Amino acid sequence: MIRVFIPSQLHAYTGGQSRLEAAGATIEAVLDDLDSRFPGLKFRVVDEQARIRRHMRVYIGKEPAGEVTTTVEDGAELMIFGALSGG
Repeated sequence: MIRVFIPSQLHAYTGGQSRLEAAGATIEAVLDDLDSRFPGLKFRVVDEQARIRRHMRVYIGKEPAGEVTTTVEDGAELMIFGALSGG
């Protein structure tokens, strides 16, 4: 299982949960597993072209992941962050 950390702006999709477990060998598979239980969650992280949205950041452990096809090892931590912006 993969431990997934959910940012506060997505807690409305997870019933307020900030830490979840999911199965999958890639980021996309993990998000698909989560989306089957928490509909709408994946769409907030990934766009229609299967790319991580530009205002979201995904890390596997301490390493940034730029593609949904990135492999995730069993037991890994996947962290999703909402990118900050401003001017």
